[in-house]
Amino acid sequence: MSTLEPIPEPEHPFPVVRTGLPLSAPFDWLRLGAADLRACGLPSLFYGLSFAIAGALLWLSFRHAIQLVTAITTGFMLVGPFFAIGLYELSRRRENSEPLELIPTLAVWRKNLSCMGIYSLILIVLYLIWARASMIMFALFYQGGMPTLKSFMVQILKFDNIEFLLAYLAVGGIFAGLVFAFSVVSIPMMLDRGQDTITAMIASFLALVRNLPVMLVWGALIVLLTALGIAAGFVGLALTMPLVGHATWHAYRALIEPKTP
Repeated sequence: MSTLEPIPEPEHPFPVVRTGLPLSAPFDWLRLGAADLRACGLPSLFYGLSFAIAGALLWLSFRHAIQLVTAITTGFMLVGPFFAIGLYELSRRRENSEPLELIPTLAVWRKNLSCMGIYSLILIVLYLIWARASMIMFALFYQGGMPTLKSFMVQILKFDNIEFLLAYLAVGGIFAGLVFAFSVVSIPMMLDRGQDTITAMIASFLALVRNLPVMLVWGALIVLLTALGIAAGFVGLALTMPLVGHATWHAYRALIEPKTP
């Protein structure tokens, strides 16, 4: 009589998402991220300066087209999770007492090339759609012709063109929320566990909906820190982006159960 062979465990089982995190958790992630930033030093600052320089160059290139400036500025929050992958790797290395060197982190995406590639394509498509949507918002809702950057900022501070502001925030919020939902922990997961893109994105979404109050606080902190970095002439991104990147690694550790050996 033949016996049934046991079904082998999948190489990358679906992650176990934790629940019941306190509202203070995001502040703990920032505290741990700040410790990583201090420990990693120059490698972390390299990524921060890269964010700052890229943002400043894009702004200078498109400063005469306000509809593109706003799309690029807000787009930082869409593509930022992917470009912070080197920061996740630095936090992982510190966690495992590995050397905190810059060079090994520059091509760390090769560890899971196919899945990282698929995810980056998704982000690029969303970014391009958002850039087009931003221009459409200006065309449909902005009154008085295309403004200069100065006149636009004056109107924002005076709450003029309120219909435009509401429409822009609504559409931008949809894009930002969508990206946030599927990127909370997906890239650290693909890096750490070799997870496939779809599983990582689903697990990320579940982490958000099962810890919604906590994740709303975390999302608000990310927006605040990114806005402060941009408001400081993009120079502030040199510190705020590494802080958010390192903290995201600790968010991943708090939200996802470690993979069993």
